[in-house]
Amino acid sequence: MKKIILGLLVVASLYACKNKSDYKTFVHDPILFTNTVHELNSVVMGNNFPPMIAARNYAYAAIAAYEVIAAGYPNQYQSLAGQLHGLTELPKPQAGQPIDFEFAALLSYIKVGESVTFPEGSLKQYKDSIVNLAKDKGLPSDVENASQLFADTISAVIINWSKNDNYAKTRGAEKYNVIESDPSRWVPTPPGYFPATEPHWKEIRTMVLDSANLYTPPVPFKFNVTDKNSDYYKQVMQIKKNAIDSLTDEQKHIADFWDDNAFKLNVTGHAMFGSKKFSPSGHWMSVVGIACKNSKADYPTTVYAFAKTSIALFDAFISCWWAKYTYNTVRPETVINRYFDANWRPYLQTPSFPEYTCGHCTISASAAESLTSVFGDNLPYTDSTELEFGIKNRSYKSFRDAANENIFGRFYGGIHYYPSNVIAHGLGTKIGDYVVQKLKMKK
Repeated sequence: MKKIILGLLVVASLYACKNKSDYKTFVHDPILFTNTVHELNSVVMGNNFPPMIAARNYAYAAIAAYEVIAAGYPNQYQSLAGQLHGLTELPKPQAGQPIDFEFAALLSYIKVGESVTFPEGSLKQYKDSIVNLAKDKGLPSDVENASQLFADTISAVIINWSKNDNYAKTRGAEKYNVIESDPSRWVPTPPGYFPATEPHWKEIRTMVLDSANLYTPPVPFKFNVTDKNSDYYKQVMQIKKNAIDSLTDEQKHIADFWDDNAFKLNVTGHAMFGSKKFSPSGHWMSVVGIACKNSKADYPTTVYAFAKTSIALFDAFISCWWAKYTYNTVRPETVINRYFDANWRPYLQTPSFPEYTCGHCTISASAAESLTSVFGDNLPYTDSTELEFGIKNRSYKSFRDAANENIFGRFYGGIHYYPSNVIAHGLGTKIGDYVVQKLKMKK
């Protein structure tokens, strides 16, 4: 709630000096849409959603907003109906209705974003503030009503579509079977020893990919901690000696910057408390906003960029989770504790799912391809996403440059073997490119 109130104050301060009769200056500003994404990001973080569930919220919300924009700008943007699995034709706006499509896109984003996973009302205070500010600046009642009606119409279709993606079905699916007798297989890790996160996510309906395993990684190295010449042994030693035992300050910063642990369990003696940050998908939503601002993107382009990137993230998670729960590989922390050093700990806290392949590297590469298709490969930017969590900014030459750095971030953090990161990055690039090539959005 504090995050939402802070967001409202920011919005109010941005527009306090605007002409009170010019509501369009307010509701058509792309920064307002980006701020709204940030508010959803904060609500998702507050609800402790893991990254793939977070990506689901962002995707459906952004698609709803995009469909409103596509309806309002039919000569510039094409509906995703018939392009995304299971999404059929969407309602068209009624002729003669005074719909403000930018305003309606914002309203649909809020409605779907808060309805897909958690109860409606989480963004009510934020939404009410936007509507009231728009009214103060001259928003006519007929425009408000027509925009809200169209937003609700589109939102209802997207919400209904989301209910058939197997999310509800996987809530009651069989729990992950931990097999302690197999040393190569994943087991819960300290300090929380949490159960496996979303072991059935590979069953979620993809949006663009033909299947969760359209792109598959090679079989991981065979588990072997006795043969010093084996590939498996070498990657274990690589992460123990080069990733943790001799990290520089710069390498620690890279690891911290790309940590994006949605919920870290901090343990001090007998005291335990959790700390929260944006998830990997939330981090990339922030990057989309930075890119839109730096490129001075207009409102429709901003919505388009968020929608396209969120779809790439959504499918990348499903693909990666297919690999994770197909191979079920044990984490470096478990291997090193069992066979080499019982007191060893990675620099970052190990997430509660199998090691192979790296989720963050997969989705980051996928997002980078999507963003590159919108803004090009030469848009330098400074990523300030982590500043609100006490981690200083990092700057990049391009989105691909950032995704490449993330390969090392997970390695330096000690939670993924370097080969896993490289392979995941390659698969993420293919997924992102597939989404870019398949989707026909901007005419």
